[in-house]
Amino acid sequence: MTLSPPTPTLDLSHLKTSADEVLDGFLVRKAAARTPDLPDLATSLRRFIAVGGKRIRPLFTLVGWHAAGCNGTVRAAHHLAASLELFHAFALIHDDVMDRSDTRRGHPTVHRHFAQQHAGLPAAAEQFGTGAAILVGDLALMWSDELLHTGNLTPQQLAAVRPLLNKMRTEVIQGQYLDLNLDWRRHQQPDVQAALTVIRYKTAKYTIERPLQLGAALAGAPPTLLAALSAYAIPLGEAFQLRDDLLGVFGDPATTGKPALDDLREGKATVLIALALTRARRAQADQLRLFLGCPTLTEEQAQVARRIITASGAVRTVETMIAERYEQAQAALDTAPIDPAVKDALHRLADTAVRRRT
Repeated sequence: MTLSPPTPTLDLSHLKTSADEVLDGFLVRKAAARTPDLPDLATSLRRFIAVGGKRIRPLFTLVGWHAAGCNGTVRAAHHLAASLELFHAFALIHDDVMDRSDTRRGHPTVHRHFAQQHAGLPAAAEQFGTGAAILVGDLALMWSDELLHTGNLTPQQLAAVRPLLNKMRTEVIQGQYLDLNLDWRRHQQPDVQAALTVIRYKTAKYTIERPLQLGAALAGAPPTLLAALSAYAIPLGEAFQLRDDLLGVFGDPATTGKPALDDLREGKATVLIALALTRARRAQADQLRLFLGCPTLTEEQAQVARRIITASGAVRTVETMIAERYEQAQAALDTAPIDPAVKDALHRLADTAVRRRT
């Protein structure tokens, strides 16, 4: 019997490290080149990025580049991947301000960090921290463009990448607006479909579809390949966020790096919460509404909320939704016109996305 040769593998750890090195080097140079009488915001941004993060977007960007044949220079691919992580820093910093979050990845959020540096009254410190974080986020957004262009992309590559990049940025900001609006009216109208729409634009397209397509477009991918990557990415991205919603309520803070009370205290209008409010008995739903968005929610109250959510069947339904989307992504990948090594990498990334505990 003739044995088939083993499928070659992409070293995902190496891909992540390569993008990290480009990004870190860029911020080190920015800090060193600053005018002495100006603040060193590059180091603050570098510190925020360095404390954690899965680097999902750079990873999918580089895997997308491999999916289309790695055409062009590796420098251009690394700079594109790193620029997405810098854009993501902008999005996270501003998101934390809007959510008034205290921690991110087990450390103080940027606005809390700056507030702690302020020696004034608490209200003044809070205002300073918020303003400083918005400016650091703005800087990350601006520098993400600069980092992309220092990768020396050709005019043809820029023409292929720029429309997708513009779409990604527009989609995630509009998705964030939908999320804000949904949080505002969560008590009156729990809406599973609206929560799924937020997931599609704020996570599925932003986290997986567009990074994959951007990397592939950089290498000159045809529309058929971009469509095949999308068929895999959208259901996987939705499964990824549904898992995140479960971890936000039931995850272990020691593993997730995020307090288990945050999502409940912020009253996030997730699919999980919409299902629970819709399916729980009226008295339980009313009690859950009292807990959602309560900034002083205790762990004991959170445990009651978790029991209500579980008893409603919402957790079981979300787990089913994750499994269905995972299978849909895997089926799309199996028929995609992609090299076996890239398929293997995408299978591994899918497993990590839906089975993670962080």
